[in-house]
Amino acid sequence: MKDNFDVDHFVSECRKHVQLETLRDDLELYYKLLKTAMVELINKDYADFVNLSTNLVGMDRALNQLTVPLGQLREEVLSLKFAVSEGIQAIDNRLVKQEDVRKKKMCVLRLFQVIRSVEKIEKILHSQSSRELPSSEKSGPSLAGQMLERIGTEFNQLHFHAVQSKGMPLLDKVRPRIAGITAMLQQSLEGLLLEGLQTANIEIVRPCLRTYATIDKTRDAEALIGQVLVKPYVEEVINEQYVQSRTNGLQEMYARLLDFIPNHCRLLRVVTGGTSSHSAEVIPGYDFSVNSVWPEIVRGLEEKMPSLFNPGNPDTFHQKYTITMEFIRKFEWQCGSQASVKRLRSHPTYMTFNNKWSLSVYFQIRFKEIAGSLEACMSEDLKEAPDSSGYNLLVTHVLWQNLVQCWSDHVYLPSLAHRFWKMTLQLLARYAKWIEELPIVSSSKDFSQGAKSVSANGNSTTSSTSANNEEQGNGLNGAVKAVQCLSVNQLVYVIADLDKIQDQLPELLEIIRPKLEHVGLENFSLISEALADSQSSLVARIPALSDRITEELSESCFSYLKNASEVPRLYRRTNKELPTKASLYVENALKPFHRLQSEYGNVVKDYRMQEWMTGALKNSIGRYYETVSDVLSSVKKMEESLKRLKQARKSANISSIGTNSGNSDDSKIRLQLAFDVESLGERVINSLEEL
Repeated sequence: MKDNFDVDHFVSECRKHVQLETLRDDLELYYKLLKTAMVELINKDYADFVNLSTNLVGMDRALNQLTVPLGQLREEVLSLKFAVSEGIQAIDNRLVKQEDVRKKKMCVLRLFQVIRSVEKIEKILHSQSSRELPSSEKSGPSLAGQMLERIGTEFNQLHFHAVQSKGMPLLDKVRPRIAGITAMLQQSLEGLLLEGLQTANIEIVRPCLRTYATIDKTRDAEALIGQVLVKPYVEEVINEQYVQSRTNGLQEMYARLLDFIPNHCRLLRVVTGGTSSHSAEVIPGYDFSVNSVWPEIVRGLEEKMPSLFNPGNPDTFHQKYTITMEFIRKFEWQCGSQASVKRLRSHPTYMTFNNKWSLSVYFQIRFKEIAGSLEACMSEDLKEAPDSSGYNLLVTHVLWQNLVQCWSDHVYLPSLAHRFWKMTLQLLARYAKWIEELPIVSSSKDFSQGAKSVSANGNSTTSSTSANNEEQGNGLNGAVKAVQCLSVNQLVYVIADLDKIQDQLPELLEIIRPKLEHVGLENFSLISEALADSQSSLVARIPALSDRITEELSESCFSYLKNASEVPRLYRRTNKELPTKASLYVENALKPFHRLQSEYGNVVKDYRMQEWMTGALKNSIGRYYETVSDVLSSVKKMEESLKRLKQARKSANISSIGTNSGNSDDSKIRLQLAFDVESLGERVINSLEEL
């Protein structure tokens, strides 16, 4: 049934699924079904099939009879349509002509109105030029103001009709007269406005400003005020030498600038701001604070105070910027309304003035100061912090000072809040990276060499007396202490500082919160989460440092405990008495722990100390257990060898080797190790209880 049906394509697609024989059988079966259905359809509607040819007899003759009247009807309809179209076109043409006539009439009327207004204004001006001017002066300034208002109203109509008649030849002829009227009107308005301001006469200023508003020249009035009143005052007040010669010169200069509006613009604000006690109406459309005072102040600061925007000295720049922003804030208070403040902030000079401040350069200088001091401290050796600091290392002390400095009142600027926040995170990240890159080199190799040296020097003497064994322990203790001074104490200080700075980060958050909320940040949880991520990064550095301390402690402890392997040498073939107490190495084994606790117990938190000592004890005692087991196994093997030798020499009546008063050397060794293990266990238990 489809137009694009293709037999070959159909067969090629079907053969991918079934064989051709199966496809042929299915198609034959389908053909039979269609044939059967067709026969059933014919049988069902057989009468209609038979009568079909009968019903069509004479149909062509009937159709031919209808052709002629239908053609005539079509001609009549077309003729009527044409007649209606001609009527519509004629009406449209007349309407177009009528509209053209109406427009021309309106243009003529506007031109008449323009000429009438010009003549009326000229008549008023000429009539007042000579004869009526003295009488006006005698009658007071109110009459002149009223006359200007009449002229302004008429001029407004003149301007409206002139704009509507733009392009007309007659208007070009009248235009010089309009320009003369405009110049004369503006000159009169300017003189009258200045006179009213100089004499503080509200009856002159009010109609004058109303006339300016009527003729849509409010900006001209504002510009006049800026040039005549504001500019001389600003040029007198803004003086760079005056500012530099006084401690608070900049603040005093801004205070004098702020005095201008209440002292010199009071009358203008009364007329335009609704602050008058009179019942006269307020004249809208004026904003002298924004359009007259502010541009002249900005122009004066940019021209006569170029050093104001110099960021070379960041402290001076911060002070000037802060004082200036406070001046702007107070100036906005004098605007009188939120709408006026919005107009001020959208004024072109407001934006250009803010862009004059090189905030990015200031931040770069501060960044080099703050980050540079931290980098310089990190490049040096691990120095101790000052006594007045709450930290142990100088680098951590500098880090915290820098974090606080970023948000201090003499460094932070609200306009750079996002950058100082970024620098805060960068400082914390740099500190975490520095800890990660600390050269925590294992000192176990150096320690082992020192222990071996001490042990070798004491071999010849320790076999004779226990006093020499004490001397050996003291020498080994010195080696351990030297290694700890180079490694363990610094690691302890780093971890203690990490714990300290984590505790103080919430304090930093409370310093940051009011400053960010002041600049409009609402979702402070994002700041808290970011600082928590930095805190987690610092915490992640602690396990590696703790493992290194635990390893050092374990190595220091085991450097004594491994002397258990020397016990057989002390008793074999020496005829020593039975041991009655533990060896000296057991007494010295826990000295590294006691020293660490006594020297740094007040530096780190208790659970840190417990964690290190527990881990080190677990490791060193495990190694001690292996050492003692190896010694006992060796003793047992030696004992079995001696027994075999004894059996071999029985026939020669050779006495047993290594006995003393019936006690063998092996028994003495076992007994000594038993004393050592028992004593070590008691010392470990006591140490853990002290923790």
